[in-house]
Amino acid sequence: MLRRRGLLQVGGSTFFGLGLSGVLQQRAAAVESNSQVKSVVLLFLSGGGSHIDMFDPKPQAGETRGEFDPIATNLPGVFFSDKLPELARRTDSLAVVRSMSHGDNRHLSGSHNALTGSVQPFRGDSNQAKSLHRDDWPSYGSAVSYLRPRSDGVPSQVTIPNPLIEGVLVWPGQHSGFLGPRFDPYVQNSDPNTENYRIDGLSLIDGLTVDRLDHRRQLLRDIDRSQQSLDASRQGLKYTSQQELAFSMLTSPGLKTALDINAEPAETRDRYGRHKYGQTLLLARRLVELEMPVIQCNMGHVQMWDTHVDHFPRLKTMLPALDTGLSALLDDLTERGLLDQTLIICVGEFGRTPQISPLPGQTVPGRHHWAPAYTAVFAGGGVRGGQVIGETDEIGAHPTTVPYHPNDIGATIYAALGINPHSMIPDRLNRPRHLNQGKVMDVLYG
Repeated sequence: MLRRRGLLQVGGSTFFGLGLSGVLQQRAAAVESNSQVKSVVLLFLSGGGSHIDMFDPKPQAGETRGEFDPIATNLPGVFFSDKLPELARRTDSLAVVRSMSHGDNRHLSGSHNALTGSVQPFRGDSNQAKSLHRDDWPSYGSAVSYLRPRSDGVPSQVTIPNPLIEGVLVWPGQHSGFLGPRFDPYVQNSDPNTENYRIDGLSLIDGLTVDRLDHRRQLLRDIDRSQQSLDASRQGLKYTSQQELAFSMLTSPGLKTALDINAEPAETRDRYGRHKYGQTLLLARRLVELEMPVIQCNMGHVQMWDTHVDHFPRLKTMLPALDTGLSALLDDLTERGLLDQTLIICVGEFGRTPQISPLPGQTVPGRHHWAPAYTAVFAGGGVRGGQVIGETDEIGAHPTTVPYHPNDIGATIYAALGINPHSMIPDRLNRPRHLNQGKVMDVLYG
């Protein structure tokens, strides 16, 4: 249901020349059905996880094989890295897509594609040009928020446990882009594995917090006598609308309760692993219970999986933590009867090179950016487990079967949540845009 202020804003819209009734029809048409999937949990391996050292090992590939040994999974003839023994025992719950592929070896624009299901608009080759921008496409939850607005004071996407920010660069794909700040997701910026974990670390991607919102609210009250003229202005509409929605979301008791990881028994916390990955995924399970549509779990800080240097030593720590946390999430959701209503996806913006070599000026070798072939893992949400989809060549460099694109993951996410991936949404100039240009990965459900 649209809120009163939202109705005022769209009432004069020229989107498609249809006005209010047309916009409502477009939004209604976008919602295809009451899907059984209530939540999507996106485990994002920022920096690009190495498919060869995880889910697509190449034991016969000589120098490209690496240091890890393959181990048998519970699917005959299917092998994972020996650093993923728990997931290897749960392969009957997984659909492993080994033929992901695209042509962008850059972190920022590649991340935008992974986090929005759309290719980032070109604004130049510099990193600053590819940083977060209001011309970007909306994150998944932002689009859901626009097409299927909620009225319960809870956002449609929460990102945990931290935003992806490095210096002045804010990774694109983390907000609502051209849909505007009203639909921005919320970010918990606090490590749930630390003693000083703070629930009130929840904020907007631009750093807007509860305190700052409260200050804005007070300022608006102070100028209440001028409210009519403020509301009539475009800027006034932006601030009042954003403030009202954001304040209700940031102070939502349901959201705060879900993020209170200290309410979990010690035994459960131990089960997920006493590390950042495990405790983040435990928070994800609590958000699934809140039926949060999109839960983005950043597995580490920006470029955590960008293992140009110290590749194998780093993975020896990271992979066991991911293995423990994701396995616990699968088991926990299954035991609680929530796996069928939860689509889980584990993927990075790309994979890593088959070749193991040092960067110029470095002596310690690693694997480098590689978008032509990588792996995405799916579970729950009606996905048929126990299957490996697609293959790569003998060194893991290129798909030898039908390739799948990040846009296809985007289409699959929207369809799973009951949103038509080809819905029309307005950009900043009110021009109609297709929400997504990918194809639903029906092979996951066959």
